[in-house]
Amino acid sequence: MLEINDSNFKQEVEDYSGLVMVDFWAPWCGACQASAPAVESISEEYKDRVKVAKLNVDDNHELASRFGVMSIPTFIFFRGGKEVERKVGMQSQDSMKEILDRLLKG
Repeated sequence: MLEINDSNFKQEVEDYSGLVMVDFWAPWCGACQASAPAVESISEEYKDRVKVAKLNVDDNHELASRFGVMSIPTFIFFRGGKEVERKVGMQSQDSMKEILDRLLKG
């Protein structure tokens, strides 16, 4: 799983032409910890089609603020470096897969 931070965000997300799912999380967040296995599974299942990354909001305040992340977990989906969808709060693996499948189609 790719770890995103202030120093590599531009290269890994903004300059990437494909689909990226970024999990904005923190180690103390129970819902973040509960959703981690689903995110890891999706990272494996979609590894050839989607870049899946985690961004620790405690260590990267600037990016969390820039994207208006007020509650975690927040999942932001980017295509061609632009935000195309956002989900706030714990998401099921199935709901994340539905979003990714829809975004991959169009």
